[in-house]
Amino acid sequence: MSRTRFAPDRGLATRMVSTMFLIGLLYVVIVGVLVALLGNAWPLIVLLVGGMFIAQFWFSDRIAAFSMGAREVTPDQAPELHGAVDRLCALADMPKPRVAIADSDVPNAFATGRSQRKALVCATTGLLRRLEPEELEGVLAHELSHVAHRDVAVMTIASFLGVLAGLITRMALWGGLSRGNNRDNGLGAALLLVPLVSAVVYVISYLLTRLLSRYRELSADRAAALLTGRPSALAAALTKVTGEMAQIPTRDLRQAEPYNAFYFAPAFSGRSFSKLLSSHPTLEQRLDQLGRISAQLGRP
Repeated sequence: MSRTRFAPDRGLATRMVSTMFLIGLLYVVIVGVLVALLGNAWPLIVLLVGGMFIAQFWFSDRIAAFSMGAREVTPDQAPELHGAVDRLCALADMPKPRVAIADSDVPNAFATGRSQRKALVCATTGLLRRLEPEELEGVLAHELSHVAHRDVAVMTIASFLGVLAGLITRMALWGGLSRGNNRDNGLGAALLLVPLVSAVVYVISYLLTRLLSRYRELSADRAAALLTGRPSALAAALTKVTGEMAQIPTRDLRQAEPYNAFYFAPAFSGRSFSKLLSSHPTLEQRLDQLGRISAQLGRP
């Protein structure tokens, strides 16, 4: 990993390695079950799974950017946004990512990309309209730390297994089960294992990615606060963005919810949500950490 001036986080690195190891084990399990149950069709399954994995990793940044409505902009089109990214990249000593804007009133930002040189940082029009310059820099520093720590790439790979498990479950339920039951009870019973194993793998991979996601958000807050030296600006941005979410129409929040793991702050259409299933730590946790960092920076 290219070194930057963002504060390293050994806890994040350990969690990323552990998550990838466990996800890899689950990946082997689900492929092994498919190979055992599908007999002569296993080469096609392995080829299909491998192709999907490569496509997901290689094109993940474009898929995410397109899905969230990101439009790449030039310095002439968004001088203030580019200026803020330029200053932060110079401060962090890292390559400048592509810069984009998403036309959405939901105040948020996100970063994608499998490497620093392939990265993209995007802010929504709702965020740009609501935040002061120092607050915006805090949010952008948060997103750039995701790029520097490469946890964006890890989240993309980790989430792939859940997508694959869900797809296999639907395929088995729609197609394989009916044909298996028509042939013989033994094959039908065996094919029942496919959606069962896939469902278990999906739940485990979902919980693993949520655990990693919550920690990486705290890590990005810490790294951004230390880089800019203004944890209070990031805290103000967090408070403002979270408060503004309540004013956003429910329809817009529901459209944004599938991408919460990539966003600076979660978009929720409901008033409450389970901490276990949340992609982000609570606002209180994030503000408490920023308060401690502010106290540390204020010491002689």
